[in-house]
Amino acid sequence: MIYFDSAATSLQKPPAVRRAMGEAMVTMASPGRGDYGPAARAAKTLLACREEAAALFQVAEPERVILTTSATHGLNIAIKTLVKPGSTVLLTGYEHNAVTRPLAAIPEVHLRTLRTPLFQPERLLEELDRQLDETVDVVICTHVSNVFGFILPVEEIAARCRRRQVPLIVDAAQSAGLLPIRMEDWGAEFVAMPGHKGLYGPQGTGLLLCRGEKVQPLMEGGTGSLSMLQEMPDFLPDRLEAGTHNVPGAAGLLEGMRFVRKRGTEKLLRHEIALKNQAAAGLARLPGVQVFASREHQSGVLSFRLADRDAGQAGEWLARQGLALRTGLHCAPQAHITAGTEKTGTLRVSFSAFNTPREVERFLELAGRMPS
Repeated sequence: MIYFDSAATSLQKPPAVRRAMGEAMVTMASPGRGDYGPAARAAKTLLACREEAAALFQVAEPERVILTTSATHGLNIAIKTLVKPGSTVLLTGYEHNAVTRPLAAIPEVHLRTLRTPLFQPERLLEELDRQLDETVDVVICTHVSNVFGFILPVEEIAARCRRRQVPLIVDAAQSAGLLPIRMEDWGAEFVAMPGHKGLYGPQGTGLLLCRGEKVQPLMEGGTGSLSMLQEMPDFLPDRLEAGTHNVPGAAGLLEGMRFVRKRGTEKLLRHEIALKNQAAAGLARLPGVQVFASREHQSGVLSFRLADRDAGQAGEWLARQGLALRTGLHCAPQAHITAGTEKTGTLRVSFSAFNTPREVERFLELAGRMPS
């Protein structure tokens, strides 16, 4: 099988990730619940995971790195901390349902959406300047569109939010491990990311980077600290980490981040972009194929659609030929509405460090043979 769906989850993992998880299963207990060896090893692993993330993403203190189950988990914490009934929230127009559904669950939230063309960051910033006024309470920005790979100008968006003193939440689901994430420089209140995509960790892991400590927990429970209190502790990370930790997941995520740091995010991004450019050029030569590509403002995520074929049926045919890709709306209807593809959806290919140009050649060969 050729796996081109790493924007959903990176299937191929570094061998060290699997080894670390297996070792944790038999050598580590629950951290913070005992002074014996297996508990201490678990606590040491969780601290190392936080420290690795803090160094990779410019977080001032490792305690501000929260271990979550996913980017969705982290975004829910961030949104439900900052957004209240009646709040006005400004979106870029490329957000995932992990952002928009939590917002929809809060009563009377007023949404503004920028709705600017694909791969035109200057237009997006112009529209942001027009709409970011004193009535906006929170800005939420996806760093990279999971549908189109559009790299949004987060640094400039963050600078504008800082000047206007508007809190910023960044969804880094598609950028963590590939693009620079500078928590302190951005001044973002929260940055959420999964562990299982560009960080090459296992499913069921994620990180939430927090600027402050006044954070609203999603759930309450045991933390191993201040056990006589019936309120959650008022300090991080305990305030947001109720219950037993996913220690094998954290051990795997730690090794995934070490893999990213050793390879280097710039090298990883260049590799994915090269494969994306190869795929985009080949698809553009096929009749009846519309490719959504940019050489300047796009990561290794590429969408295309077919003039005379259903995207779902085309995806099923490619799957039978041994190619794994994504079809449909990709859980991001806002991005499709912004780009005008909401009625058709797209086929999406997305790459990782383990994909090769030969695999792209095979994909293009199959794409040229798709039945009408």
